[in-house]
Amino acid sequence: MSKNKPVVVIGLMGSGKTTAGRLIAEALGLPLTDSDPFLRSRYGGTAAEIAAREGADALHRYEAEHVLHELAGERKVIAAAASTVEDPKVRQALHEAFVVWVDADDAVLAERMRSSDHRPGFAPSDMRARRERYFEEVADLRCDVGVMRPEQVRDEVLRELRSRHLA
Repeated sequence: MSKNKPVVVIGLMGSGKTTAGRLIAEALGLPLTDSDPFLRSRYGGTAAEIAAREGADALHRYEAEHVLHELAGERKVIAAAASTVEDPKVRQALHEAFVVWVDADDAVLAERMRSSDHRPGFAPSDMRARRERYFEEVADLRCDVGVMRPEQVRDEVLRELRSRHLA
């Protein structure tokens, strides 16, 4: 893997992908792209609105489109929707990136999800059952955000990138 590879932050809803991604992007001097603004600009709604309007399958296609599109461009930090790891094309493409899995206990994620109105109402345990094996497959680094602050995630990512000569 060369220094020009993107950094992709993955995790279940409520794990803090956007916050961690923003801090990592700032530290690396790279742009951040996030699925939520992508969905709003390209498809005119939040994840919850798109899921209600077009169904979960359409939402997941759009989220996968975001990741594949951004991976094909210039180096950046990508905050990827959790659903993207279910797509075999996305998983294959993620092998060419440095992937950070931000994770926490289901109770922590459920509490965080209650504080946001843009997410569809999914139980973390259900989503973990569907996606955990894929997160494990693609992740280069796993950070427990139940105990780590976003700044600690950033620092751990930077340490790991330096140790692999990617930063």
